[in-house]
Amino acid sequence: MILVTGATGFVGEAVVQRLLAEDQSRRVVVAVRRDGQQWPARALPRVTGDLEPSTDWSVALGGVSAVVHCAARVHVMADTAADPLDEFRRVNVQGTLNLARQAAAAGVRRFVFVSSIKVNGEATQPGSPFTADDAPAPLDAYGVSKMEAEQGLREIALQTGMEVVIIRPPLVYGPGVKANFSAMMRWLKRGVPLPLGAIHNQRSLVALDNLVDLIVTCLTHPAAANQTFLVSDGEDVSTTELLRRMGRAMGRPARLIPVPASWLKLAAAMVGKRDVAQRLCGSLQVDIEKTRRLLGWTPPISMDEGLRRAVAGL
Repeated sequence: MILVTGATGFVGEAVVQRLLAEDQSRRVVVAVRRDGQQWPARALPRVTGDLEPSTDWSVALGGVSAVVHCAARVHVMADTAADPLDEFRRVNVQGTLNLARQAAAAGVRRFVFVSSIKVNGEATQPGSPFTADDAPAPLDAYGVSKMEAEQGLREIALQTGMEVVIIRPPLVYGPGVKANFSAMMRWLKRGVPLPLGAIHNQRSLVALDNLVDLIVTCLTHPAAANQTFLVSDGEDVSTTELLRRMGRAMGRPARLIPVPASWLKLAAAMVGKRDVAQRLCGSLQVDIEKTRRLLGWTPPISMDEGLRRAVAGL
């Protein structure tokens, strides 16, 4: 039996659906916050409450052999918490380690933790991708909390023998994606001209189906135990190329104006949006060679297929 946290979220729900689809007899437990909350069909709901340092997971963990931990306080663009780092630590670090300690005590064999590429950092130089074994260099509170959760999980693995697998995805896209990726798809669908026709960066992304496939692989693969993996679609694109391929997936051309990246960065700085310009114009590449080598894993779908599935959900 497998427990999935965050099972009503973008990644967690897809994990549950995949686990149930590939084995009709498999039992998948989902942690729900309260009675009456919706959950994926055929999953077994167990009420736990929120991801907190004091949450009692005993009911949810009964009979469970593996955990996929997707629940988290996610990256917040305009955080209103008085102390964002403290709040991220309370949920993502203390809440996660509380779950992991109880999982180990309950006899859980493997704990798969969905972390973030933000543990590595925010940007790379073109041609110099992040690797799974690079020294962590998070720059924001969310990335710091994920790094500290990873460190705590490794300590628990050493102390208890429970196997821990850490996966750090970059931007994940697919049906139901939200935030900036969704906004770009809507702009393209409406034919809105975008000043993004001359961006020459390189960015790694991962289709939801590819990430889910790796998560499921890591649940049972012997070589995954106590390893950290990066994941992507296996190809990197510029923002300009990504928008063009989105347009092709929609069956309509992307209307892109070739504004120099330096102008976009200057304009963004003037209105206090440097972080937006960094995501649009900067590079962030990941190297998945370790994932391929240790697990024999390759992304099952191409980026173009991932984009077709994403735009079909609009």
